[in-house]
Amino acid sequence: MSPLRLLDRLEEILIASLMAAATLLIFVAVVHRYASGIEALYPITAAIHLSWAQELCIYMFVWMAKFGAAYGVRTGIHVGVDVVVNQLRPEWRKRVVLFGLLCGALFTAIVGSMGARFVHGLMDTDQTSPDLEIPSWIVYLAIPLGSYLMCFRFLQVAVAFWRTGELPHHDPGHVEGVVESPGAARDLAAEAASRSGGAAR
Repeated sequence: MSPLRLLDRLEEILIASLMAAATLLIFVAVVHRYASGIEALYPITAAIHLSWAQELCIYMFVWMAKFGAAYGVRTGIHVGVDVVVNQLRPEWRKRVVLFGLLCGALFTAIVGSMGARFVHGLMDTDQTSPDLEIPSWIVYLAIPLGSYLMCFRFLQVAVAFWRTGELPHHDPGHVEGVVESPGAARDLAAEAASRSGGAAR
């Protein structure tokens, strides 16, 4: 497996794992909260302390959002208004798109560098999170890591666009691992048309 493919896979695993863990933790915390109100279950729930769950979920969603933004750049799922850009002549469109991608790379590099300085300053302090009491610099490490990864993705997309003229685009109907036969879309359209025709009759 190539290093880029390995990075892609690690990015996807991290995002999916954080999302699944946060969802499960929220579910457990909600069940625990409602079970605490039931008199028969109170002795059991009183022995389990989940006061830290909300804080941990917030941190997991922050990390997921930072790395999810980088994933969005790589796969082309970010919302963009390109009506005017698409009306330009091909050579000007290429220049404008490359300029936009490089601006994105510059902005995320600046945010990542500022975040790295902030994290470095926190490492010399004893600041910890309120409930989990973990070092604050670990929590804020999501800013430089996520921003630098996003910067790399902007540059990756810019290089690919400069070489091929293609931007990544997201197809909401695509399912990874499922190969659609050439006539499948045509057959589905014909079936939908026949159904609508039958309903009209």
